Amino acid sequence: MSIFKAAALQMRSGMDPARNAADFEALVRDAAGRGATYVQSPEMTGALVRDRETLRRIVKDEAGDLLVAAARRLAAELQIAVHLGSTAIALPGGKVANRAFVFDRTGALVATYDKIHMFDVDLDNGESWRESATYQPGEHAVVATLAGVPFGLAICYDLRFPHLFRAEALAGAAVLSAPAAFTRQTGEAHWHVLTRARAIENGAWLVAAAQGGLHEDGRETFGHSVIVDPWGAVVAEIAGDEPGIALAEIDPRASAAARAKIPNLQNAREFGVDVVADDDASVRRAAS
Repeated sequence: MSIFKAAALQMRSGMDPARNAADFEALVRDAAGRGATYVQSPEMTGALVRDRETLRRIVKDEAGDLLVAAARRLAAELQIAVHLGSTAIALPGGKVANRAFVFDRTGALVATYDKIHMFDVDLDNGESWRESATYQPGEHAVVATLAGVPFGLAICYDLRFPHLFRAEALAGAAVLSAPAAFTRQTGEAHWHVLTRARAIENGAWLVAAAQGGLHEDGRETFGHSVIVDPWGAVVAEIAGDEPGIALAEIDPRASAAARAKIPNLQNAREFGVDVVADDDASVRRAAS
């Protein structure tokens, strides 16, 4: 597996897919011009729309989606791998998929991934989200191989579920991904900790392209797109929420080297959990 240059695109997607597609294309071309052969965009590159009915009016199926078409075309034209971090895709029955697309340097579709974990949360200051009201969760983790390098796919809130990334690492992923639209509130508290932790605990690179800034639908996202090496060092970052590109050279062999130093993937053991109450001598056993 040879060294390649990766780019994490930071965007501020609005509610107009055509305008977002144009912004995406400009960033992809810029990244390719700077030597990137793998380019990743953020979660919901195509449109950030909080209102469910508005989203359902503008969302298209896979065949009609502007961002999917642009990613495929740019991959073939520029001869680079394009990872569309995610875009909203219409499903039969009125639900929507939060779906990632990975195209190789010929423009061929290598893999898709539907976000598994829905962001159903109630945060401080009245901020509340219910993704499950709009989106259909995925059911399968995905490892996509590009030019001999296995990439583990994930999206945003997935970052808080380490077993997903562990399963992908055990399946051979040397590079993990977490394209995101982290809220400013959660990003300020947890973004850097979570991205570095997922890289460290799996001995893998992690590329996380992010949305950043104040969006048309009123939400604020944290930005700070990062590329983290398998030892947990942030090797590239956009230090803020403005659109831009984080670039870094990735040597997949560094993943094997980190796993040789700390072989936790090999050393993990199955175990049970004993739950003991201080006022009850009985023990309830639960599977781990």
